[in-house]
Amino acid sequence: MRLFYSPAYVLAGYAFDTTRKSGWIAESLAQDPIPGVEIAAPTALTAAEVEAIHAPAYVAAVRTGQPRALAESQGFQWDGGLWPMVLASNGGAVAAARAALEAGVAGSLSSGLHHARRDRGAGYCTFNGLVLAARAARAAGAQRILILDLDAHCGGGTYALTGADPDVWHLDVAVHPFDAYDPGARATLDLVTRAADYLPTIRARLADLAAQGPAFDLCLYNAGMDPYAGCPNGGLPGISEDILADRERLVFAWCRERRIPVAFVLAGGYIGNRLPAAGLVALHRLTIAATAGG
Repeated sequence: MRLFYSPAYVLAGYAFDTTRKSGWIAESLAQDPIPGVEIAAPTALTAAEVEAIHAPAYVAAVRTGQPRALAESQGFQWDGGLWPMVLASNGGAVAAARAALEAGVAGSLSSGLHHARRDRGAGYCTFNGLVLAARAARAAGAQRILILDLDAHCGGGTYALTGADPDVWHLDVAVHPFDAYDPGARATLDLVTRAADYLPTIRARLADLAAQGPAFDLCLYNAGMDPYAGCPNGGLPGISEDILADRERLVFAWCRERRIPVAFVLAGGYIGNRLPAAGLVALHRLTIAATAGG
């Protein structure tokens, strides 16, 4: 299973979970490998590739830092490392989609994607790698794509960019109302407020999709760990590591049973008083282990 990462993922000078945790996870995998996982460096995207879904003026702002308010609209202080970082990490999301179409499963240690709009960033997300990956998959021959978003927060940026696309379905189960939206014909959004309802909601939505949706050519999975009870940004009391491990097994089993290629990215997960860096890394390793069949 190819897992895409390069040191460019952490090039930004601004130190924050989204700009640092991929490096922590890569270091963890070097020290304690998960069998079957091969780390590969992706090809960084070009400005022209990003401009296929984002406004050129916004892309230029991220590249140059001007105007500063637009360059920092995702919530980071701009520096010269931001531009190569987001080109590399979004390139990883694209590479994972292409690799999954070839091999059945792949991933990238990318995060900070699903809130980004066409003309600005939001919620620690600079460019929307999920939509960039969907576009690349379409170019590679995929016709019907499922974006499965299990971040704690709603994926309003992704929906804004794909809601009118007749070949993209969007299944979004959140536990926090940030970036909520009114879903459309091929999109569902559930806001879960009780831990006991979390896995049943995901199971029910996947069952409905299996019964009523098309045969998907690819699932793009935004695998957030911020629903965890100890996460300071989005955590829901009662959601444990065991629940998240069950969630990961559920998602990948659902895709395997239907022979749907699946590509994942990391999505949210933040350190705090109840979630140290090592604990956050352990949560994200749940996704990788489940992808590798562990």
